[in-house]
Amino acid sequence: MLTAETVRKLLDYEPETGVFRWRVDASSRARKGMVAGWVKGGYVMIKISGETYRAHRLAWLHVHSCWPPEHIDHANGNRADNRLANIRAATNSQNSANKSVQRNNDLGLKGVSFCKRSNRYRATISVKGRKSHLGYFKTPDEAHSSYCVAASRYFGEFARFE
Repeated sequence: MLTAETVRKLLDYEPETGVFRWRVDASSRARKGMVAGWVKGGYVMIKISGETYRAHRLAWLHVHSCWPPEHIDHANGNRADNRLANIRAATNSQNSANKSVQRNNDLGLKGVSFCKRSNRYRATISVKGRKSHLGYFKTPDEAHSSYCVAASRYFGEFARFE
């Protein structure tokens, strides 16, 4: 298992920018002083000894000298922003709460869908894997307001509204 000591020998981490730089020549493409990693699926990835790691997990290990608990959440939702101020330990539920509105959401409002049967807008929220119905509303904005109140109550600082 990769240790914080090994990471610190190989990489410098800049907490203010979230950037890793090689401290050693790791390969012909990874030379001392170069920015480490590449972006895949929105995450910065870094290969160490043939194993690929997500940079936000390495940042946590580098700073805290231990692997993160369950998940690491990017507070601003940007997976490539690995500044120390932007990453935080999270449960699966908290990490999911901080996701942005899904791309297939026609209304563009998190927690809101249109119900053809009632001809109204439905607000729902998922908490710890269970979906809860918040009510039916005349307008999408009313439904979204209901979602925002519930998200604040259930998720606190991890709540994302858009």
